[in-house]
Amino acid sequence: MSDQPSREHRRPDGVDDATVEAVGKLSAALDHVEDARGHLYAFHRLMGSAESTLEEATELVRDAGHDDLADALDRDALGQNPLPGMWSFQMVEAFDDGFYARTKGLHQRALDELMDGRRHVFEAEMKELRRTRGREGHEARPADVEGHPEYDD
Repeated sequence: MSDQPSREHRRPDGVDDATVEAVGKLSAALDHVEDARGHLYAFHRLMGSAESTLEEATELVRDAGHDDLADALDRDALGQNPLPGMWSFQMVEAFDDGFYARTKGLHQRALDELMDGRRHVFEAEMKELRRTRGREGHEARPADVEGHPEYDD
Protein backbone atom coordinates (compact mmCIF):
# COMPACT_ATOMS: atom_id res chain seq x y z
CA MET A 1 0.00 0.00 0.00
CA SER A 2 1.37 3.40 -0.92
CA ASP A 3 1.49 5.98 1.86
CA GLN A 4 0.58 8.89 -0.39
CA PRO A 5 -2.60 10.34 -1.87
CA SER A 6 -4.12 8.56 -4.83
CA ARG A 7 -3.10 9.82 -8.28
CA GLU A 8 -6.43 11.63 -8.65
CA HIS A 9 -5.48 13.84 -5.69
CA ARG A 10 -1.85 14.47 -6.59
CA ARG A 11 -0.70 17.62 -8.33
CA PRO A 12 -0.29 17.14 -12.08
CA ASP A 13 3.24 17.57 -13.43
CA GLY A 14 4.15 21.18 -14.09
CA VAL A 15 1.42 22.76 -11.96
CA ASP A 16 2.80 25.45 -9.64
CA ASP A 17 1.81 26.38 -6.08
CA ALA A 18 -0.03 29.51 -7.18
CA THR A 19 -2.29 27.51 -9.51
CA VAL A 20 -3.03 24.87 -6.86
CA GLU A 21 -3.89 27.64 -4.39
CA ALA A 22 -6.04 29.52 -6.91
CA VAL A 23 -8.04 26.43 -7.90
CA GLY A 24 -8.37 25.51 -4.22
CA LYS A 25 -9.85 28.95 -3.52
CA LEU A 26 -12.20 28.58 -6.49
CA SER A 27 -13.34 25.22 -5.09
CA ALA A 28 -13.95 26.85 -1.71
CA ALA A 29 -16.04 29.53 -3.41
CA LEU A 30 -18.09 26.84 -5.15
CA ASP A 31 -18.61 25.19 -1.75
CA HIS A 32 -20.22 28.44 -0.57
CA VAL A 33 -22.38 28.57 -3.68
CA GLU A 34 -23.46 24.97 -2.99
CA ASP A 35 -24.37 25.94 0.58
CA ALA A 36 -26.37 28.92 -0.69
CA ARG A 37 -28.14 26.62 -3.14
CA GLY A 38 -29.04 24.30 -0.28
CA HIS A 39 -30.52 27.23 1.62
CA LEU A 40 -32.49 28.24 -1.46
CA TYR A 41 -33.90 24.72 -1.72
CA ALA A 42 -34.74 24.83 2.01
CA PHE A 43 -36.53 28.15 1.39
CA HIS A 44 -38.43 26.49 -1.46
CA ARG A 45 -39.54 23.61 0.78
CA LEU A 46 -40.47 25.96 3.62
CA MET A 47 -42.52 28.17 1.30
CA GLY A 48 -44.38 25.09 0.03
CA SER A 49 -45.16 24.05 3.59
CA ALA A 50 -46.14 27.61 4.47
CA GLU A 51 -48.56 27.75 1.54
CA SER A 52 -50.22 24.49 2.60
CA THR A 53 -50.42 25.53 6.24
CA LEU A 54 -51.73 28.96 5.29
CA GLU A 55 -54.45 27.30 3.24
CA GLU A 56 -55.45 25.16 6.24
CA ALA A 57 -55.38 28.21 8.52
CA THR A 58 -57.56 30.16 6.11
CA GLU A 59 -60.15 27.37 6.14
CA LEU A 60 -60.09 27.28 9.95
CA VAL A 61 -60.47 31.07 10.17
CA ARG A 62 -63.45 30.84 7.78
CA ASP A 63 -64.96 27.88 9.70
CA ALA A 64 -64.65 29.94 12.90
CA GLY A 65 -66.88 32.58 11.30
CA HIS A 66 -64.31 35.22 10.38
CA ASP A 67 -65.09 35.53 6.69
CA ASP A 68 -63.56 38.99 6.22
CA LEU A 69 -60.16 37.84 7.50
CA ALA A 70 -60.40 34.56 5.58
CA ASP A 71 -61.22 36.50 2.40
CA ALA A 72 -58.20 38.76 3.00
CA LEU A 73 -55.93 35.74 3.54
CA ASP A 74 -57.30 34.10 0.42
CA ARG A 75 -56.89 37.26 -1.65
CA ASP A 76 -53.66 38.74 -0.22
CA ALA A 77 -51.56 35.76 0.89
CA LEU A 78 -52.58 32.44 -0.66
CA GLY A 79 -51.02 31.96 -4.06
CA GLN A 80 -48.98 35.14 -3.87
CA ASN A 81 -45.46 35.34 -5.29
CA PRO A 82 -42.83 35.56 -2.51
CA LEU A 83 -40.79 37.72 -4.91
CA PRO A 84 -42.18 39.72 -7.85
CA GLY A 85 -43.32 37.29 -10.54
CA MET A 86 -41.87 34.20 -8.90
CA TRP A 87 -42.87 31.37 -6.68
CA SER A 88 -39.99 29.63 -4.94
CA PHE A 89 -39.71 26.90 -7.61
CA GLN A 90 -39.04 29.64 -10.16
CA MET A 91 -36.34 31.13 -7.93
CA VAL A 92 -34.68 27.71 -7.71
CA GLU A 93 -34.87 27.24 -11.47
CA ALA A 94 -33.50 30.73 -12.18
CA PHE A 95 -30.59 30.20 -9.78
CA ASP A 96 -29.82 26.68 -11.02
CA ASP A 97 -29.96 27.64 -14.70
CA GLY A 98 -28.13 30.95 -14.22
CA PHE A 99 -25.48 31.74 -11.64
CA TYR A 100 -25.13 28.19 -10.32
CA ALA A 101 -24.67 26.59 -13.74
CA ARG A 102 -22.18 29.25 -14.86
CA THR A 103 -20.13 29.07 -11.65
CA LYS A 104 -20.11 25.27 -11.58
CA GLY A 105 -19.13 25.19 -15.25
CA LEU A 106 -16.25 27.62 -14.72
CA HIS A 107 -15.04 25.58 -11.76
CA GLN A 108 -15.07 22.44 -13.91
CA ARG A 109 -13.24 24.34 -16.66
CA ALA A 110 -10.54 25.33 -14.16
CA LEU A 111 -10.18 21.72 -13.02
CA ASP A 112 -10.01 20.43 -16.58
CA GLU A 113 -7.66 23.09 -17.98
CA LEU A 114 -5.40 23.69 -14.98
CA MET A 115 -5.47 20.50 -12.90
CA ASP A 116 -5.90 17.72 -15.48
CA GLY A 117 -9.44 17.22 -14.13
CA ARG A 118 -8.21 16.47 -10.62
CA ARG A 119 -10.29 17.65 -7.69
CA HIS A 120 -9.25 18.63 -4.17
CA VAL A 121 -5.51 18.74 -4.87
CA PHE A 122 -5.11 21.74 -2.54
CA GLU A 123 -6.88 19.88 0.26
CA ALA A 124 -4.94 16.68 -0.38
CA GLU A 125 -1.67 18.59 -0.09
CA MET A 126 -2.89 20.25 3.12
CA LYS A 127 -3.72 16.80 4.50
CA GLU A 128 -0.24 15.57 3.62
CA LEU A 129 1.31 18.48 5.55
CA ARG A 130 -0.78 17.79 8.64
CA ARG A 131 -1.07 14.02 8.93
CA THR A 132 1.32 11.77 10.82
CA ARG A 133 2.52 8.93 8.61
CA GLY A 134 1.97 5.48 10.04
CA ARG A 135 -0.45 6.66 12.71
CA GLU A 136 -3.95 5.16 12.84
CA GLY A 137 -6.53 7.68 11.68
CA HIS A 138 -3.90 9.49 9.59
CA GLU A 139 -3.96 7.19 6.55
CA ALA A 140 -3.26 8.78 3.18
CA ARG A 141 -6.43 7.38 1.59
CA PRO A 142 -9.25 4.92 2.17
CA ALA A 143 -7.31 2.15 0.41
CA ASP A 144 -4.88 2.26 3.34
CA VAL A 145 -7.69 1.34 5.75
CA GLU A 146 -8.79 -2.29 6.00
CA GLY A 147 -12.03 -2.98 4.14
CA HIS A 148 -11.82 -0.02 1.77
CA PRO A 149 -11.24 -0.49 -1.96
CA GLU A 150 -7.99 0.54 -3.58
CA TYR A 151 -7.76 3.66 -5.70
CA ASP A 152 -5.97 3.30 -8.99
CA ASP A 153 -2.51 4.82 -9.01
